[in-house]
Amino acid sequence: MNLNFSEEELSFQEEVKDFLRKELKPELVTTSRKTSAVFTEKEVAMEWQAILAKKGWLVPSWPEEYGGTNWTQAQKYIFSSECAKAGAPNLIPMGLAMIGPLLLGRGTKEQKDYYIPRIINGDDYWCQGYSEPGAGSDLASLQCKAVRQGDKYIINGTKIWTTHAHLANKIFCLVRTDNSGKNQEGITFLMMDMHQPGVKVEPLLTMAKDHDFNQVVFTDAEAPVKDRIGKENEGWAVAKYLLEFERSGGVGGSKSLSDIEFIKKLVQKISSQHLDESFLEIYLTKITELEIKAKAIQYTSLRILSSLGKGDSPGPESSMMKTLVTDLEQEISELTLEVIGYYGIPFQDTTYGSNEPPIGDEDYRPIAGKYQNLRATTIYGGSNEIQRNIMAKAVLGL
Repeated sequence: MNLNFSEEELSFQEEVKDFLRKELKPELVTTSRKTSAVFTEKEVAMEWQAILAKKGWLVPSWPEEYGGTNWTQAQKYIFSSECAKAGAPNLIPMGLAMIGPLLLGRGTKEQKDYYIPRIINGDDYWCQGYSEPGAGSDLASLQCKAVRQGDKYIINGTKIWTTHAHLANKIFCLVRTDNSGKNQEGITFLMMDMHQPGVKVEPLLTMAKDHDFNQVVFTDAEAPVKDRIGKENEGWAVAKYLLEFERSGGVGGSKSLSDIEFIKKLVQKISSQHLDESFLEIYLTKITELEIKAKAIQYTSLRILSSLGKGDSPGPESSMMKTLVTDLEQEISELTLEVIGYYGIPFQDTTYGSNEPPIGDEDYRPIAGKYQNLRATTIYGGSNEIQRNIMAKAVLGL
């Protein structure tokens, strides 16, 4: 395998760097870096999304007719890597990386023509209604019920751990439409409006006091039949297709390498401040081990991107990537917290717009909160134990 970029790819890399220097505002980088929440603050993410959309670089992997770039896999990799290195805010995935690709792969032409432009321009901000109380990793046991009445469904039930439901105007949901067969056979995939009577959003705060998650209660809420993806009672296959994109890990290696660079700078700063060479030596080996893992994930991401470029879905490799990326994210957060020592003990407010002074160095502010919030990464999107079962069955044939 030739790992060197061609002259054309190096030229493209310079184009991306130039774009980031001109368009990526320092305040977007600073605000994104300060947050400890699971996702970037909506205001920050949507501002960056608008900048990328204006340039035509928001959804590189999508078909050109729906905003894609027709970039090669190397170009997509270069773009994502340079954004990570520059500290660009993470884009909110529910629209761009989940329901968007699902609509492109399984939606009707009418659904694509209506929803895809609204996802790109930010008119629709999505959340995901999968997990329920008592139906998390065992998603097929969900009980949120939908009954068809003419050209609409009436929905009653509860969803939980619904990220950004308090900010979203749209939700895509798995609902129970039949109880007569196997659990997986009676599920339907619906899209619906969050701003309607019968939808109640109740906040769930994390240990770091961030408001990412919510409980959503439906009481005679409505969803048009035309906003169903796939056939009635066949939503399980639709959901599995979407989950492959959610779990694929993107270019997790690049993001992780950027986070590892932050640890390096932090260790060097603390070492120089205290004139303690041994402090630097202690952490160099640990940092190098994390770098090796991140590089391995980076190359695996390229293989998955290559498959997507051929029109394939990520397949069982998405389970592998979900497991590797989330395990590494937790390891990085643990090491970062270890580096700052007792400065990780006090609570520091990292909510958008907070003007509280930092305790210790400004770089310390989000570290403890990130560590706490990242405990959930090996659970949501399908727990890593479930992912290992999928790999055992689909990859190893066990």
